[in-house]
Amino acid sequence: MCTGANYTTRDHYFGRNLDLEFSYNETVTVTPRNFPFAFRRSESLVSHHAMIGMATIADGSPLYYDATNEQGLSMAGLNFPGNAVYHPEAPGRTNITPFEFIPWILGQFETVGEVKSALETMNLIDISFNETFPLSPLHWIISDRTESITVESVAEGLRVYDNPVGVLTNNPPFDMQMFNLNNFMHLSKHPPETHFSDELEFDVYSRGMGAIGLPGDLSSASRFVKAAFTKLNSVSGESESESISQFFQILGSVAQQRGCVEVSPGEFEITIYSSCCNTDTGVYYYTTYENSRITAVDMHREDLDGRALIDYPLTHEQQILRQN
Repeated sequence: MCTGANYTTRDHYFGRNLDLEFSYNETVTVTPRNFPFAFRRSESLVSHHAMIGMATIADGSPLYYDATNEQGLSMAGLNFPGNAVYHPEAPGRTNITPFEFIPWILGQFETVGEVKSALETMNLIDISFNETFPLSPLHWIISDRTESITVESVAEGLRVYDNPVGVLTNNPPFDMQMFNLNNFMHLSKHPPETHFSDELEFDVYSRGMGAIGLPGDLSSASRFVKAAFTKLNSVSGESESESISQFFQILGSVAQQRGCVEVSPGEFEITIYSSCCNTDTGVYYYTTYENSRITAVDMHREDLDGRALIDYPLTHEQQILRQN
């Protein structure tokens, strides 16, 4: 399971938690403008926007989990089991495999508005990368500075939803997640007011009581509500330090700790990494489960006119600053 979000202070930030019980040896990967993308059923991209994000590199290709291009457009794929349906190749449509979807979008477009137009003829097709990497059931959040959308390929076809909260988790489908927020409209960052009865006196005995009822479990529906509440009520200064710190706090509100979600005997889902990309500067920040220090990779310090992938293995060991 996973959580994706975007956040704006002076700059715009986009990132996600990757929640799994194992790693695919993912790395922070920069794809320069002239790295050739050869798509299975669509025209290749020989030249395109550069991008940075988290990917597993397989057979020389970056399989992105999340990424941001040099124009500030961002995209992440999140698990969507039981609902994601990929279709046969369709004549007259843009036939793209799910593992190609992120580079196909980020390689060509600069805004969500442009993406919406392109998605009108999109068909996500049922072709795996190879036997080692079968297709994952995914849906996607795509964001720029001004708007976000959610894209879901289901049995009925491709569904594109405006995403006004700028948050995505997993199941149920996005329209149901949004409807579920109606059940929490009473939550508030302010102290609660008495509506129970005029005949009783109530004591606001603790700070934070306005949000009593905010889900705290780790299910995807609950994480959607909590991440949306936390993000929409977040307050941050505009400096880079304050902004990225607040973004990681938003993701931390729905992070998974080892031992709380058992997926098989002795195996537990954890937040393998959390990411935050400043989409205006192209700096990609991340933390890992064992390393809470923020690490940064700046795409603009690389040769973005090159043809070769640049990747940085994640720093997993805890880094502790000793003061005496």
